[in-house]
Amino acid sequence: MNAGLAAIGMGLVTVGAGVGIGLIGSAAASAVARQPEAKGNIMQFMILSAALVEGLAWFSVILCFILAK
Repeated sequence: MNAGLAAIGMGLVTVGAGVGIGLIGSAAASAVARQPEAKGNIMQFMILSAALVEGLAWFSVILCFILAK
């Protein structure tokens, strides 16, 4: 795999992670607006979900770097 394809892959990973975290934040804001008393639980799940998305994104970027060599 050449460096150009790896760069395209990293860009796609970044866009995908951004969209994923945006959707998570949007859903959390909507959930808190509907049930303000559950804000703590909603925020915990939001942070956990965002961390999982970011972890997958980092893994994919590192894999692109490895495959670029």
